[in-house]
Amino acid sequence: MEKQIFEYGLNQNRRHFLSKLSLGLGSVALGSLMMPDLFKGDPEAEADAALAGLAHFAPKAKRIIYLFQNGAPSQLDLFDYKPMLNKMQGEELPASIRGEQRLTGMTSGQSSFPLAGSYFKFKQHGQSGMWVSELLPNIANVADDICFIRTIHTEAINHDPALTFFQTGAQVGNRPSMGSWLSYGLGSENKNLPAFCVLLSRGKGNGQGVYSKLWTNGFLDSVHQGVQFSSGENPVLYLNNPDGMDMAERRKMLDKLAELNQGTYEEFGDPEINTKIQQYEMAYRMQTAMPEITDLSREPESTVKLYGPECLVPGTYAANVLLARKLSEKGVRFVQLYHQGWDAHGNLPREILGQAKDVDQSSAALITDLKQRGLLDETLVIWGGEFGRTNYCQGKLAPDSYGRDHHPRAFTVWMAGGGVKPGVYGETDEFGYNIVKDPVHVNDFHATILHQMGIDHEKLTFKHLGRRYRLTDVAGKVVKGVIA
Repeated sequence: MEKQIFEYGLNQNRRHFLSKLSLGLGSVALGSLMMPDLFKGDPEAEADAALAGLAHFAPKAKRIIYLFQNGAPSQLDLFDYKPMLNKMQGEELPASIRGEQRLTGMTSGQSSFPLAGSYFKFKQHGQSGMWVSELLPNIANVADDICFIRTIHTEAINHDPALTFFQTGAQVGNRPSMGSWLSYGLGSENKNLPAFCVLLSRGKGNGQGVYSKLWTNGFLDSVHQGVQFSSGENPVLYLNNPDGMDMAERRKMLDKLAELNQGTYEEFGDPEINTKIQQYEMAYRMQTAMPEITDLSREPESTVKLYGPECLVPGTYAANVLLARKLSEKGVRFVQLYHQGWDAHGNLPREILGQAKDVDQSSAALITDLKQRGLLDETLVIWGGEFGRTNYCQGKLAPDSYGRDHHPRAFTVWMAGGGVKPGVYGETDEFGYNIVKDPVHVNDFHATILHQMGIDHEKLTFKHLGRRYRLTDVAGKVVKGVIA
């Protein structure tokens, strides 16, 4: 009897062991298929990167197109309709509303803060009844596809730290940008294209400059840095073969260079050497994929009509928005577009006319185009600046002319597609100065964006200089009210 019990237990243990072993082998096989580099056995690899390329949970979006409006558009002249400002035109901003709000050096010396209502008319649009200015008729027509967040707020009050905060999650430099974090966390969908691309355009208004620290990889491997496109004949510089060299010779040269670099890596162990090898290989693969994507001259007439004739002029906002759609459609994980010119401190009505004309048609066209192609549900489109504009006038106030200073306390950013819920989220007071319902901090905004991509913002970390960093630093919560 004891022998039978012993043999039975042995068999059960063996069955249990083999069962668990089969599950383990299956997991290994699945992991090797989903992440070919997982089992390379690099002893220098960070533990944080063990799950790079895998979402933490099922994503609602696969890709992001971020239409950043550099210089801070005036929410009070575009999206946040406040008739009280027009009724009290020229009257002093109540001290109880302003409170202890920090002011910039441009208005801190003003003895008066007269309220300035919008020069432009507003109408309600779509089933949500969203108020949109006459400046943006095309965006107004797609209002039912958009989630307007009226209550974004930030601590930064000047352009550089505010812009850096939105792009990297910190007001200081040398932190990875959002696109770099997504490249690090999710990898690329298309091995022939970068995971993170950057497009620049300049509007007709006063512009704040943009700089490479906004799309830097920071302390992540340099393979995650954004690839900046130019507006010239060759959108990606130094991609073409040198004169007199064909693709076969280029391949031989790269193979020899990789062999030399590999020897250097084995001697010194610097991981950036392997990154350089990867970048050379990426450039080689991009030579076949990029010309077709960046050639806008072959776009059908229907596309040109949708985006506007400027979409055929390289370097314009319209052309960059169309290019962003093409890159995203081909699997680029994060396309960052910067449009400069929104810094209207004086004569805002004149300056904002040109800016709005630059962006209105093509921004709305992007939503329509993605929707027609069945891509809007899996593409998160973001539109907005680094802070908002004041309800009081900077400088001299006239019926048809006024300026607005920086206002970080409450402003509007909108999103479309990618699993967000169309409608209006959040509410500001009747002066458009303070938030009265559902505030959304920049950290919350970032946490929500990562959530839509299937990432838990608290788990996407990288250890650097003895501590673990993340895009949301030590704050942020997902804004569930904007998720469909």
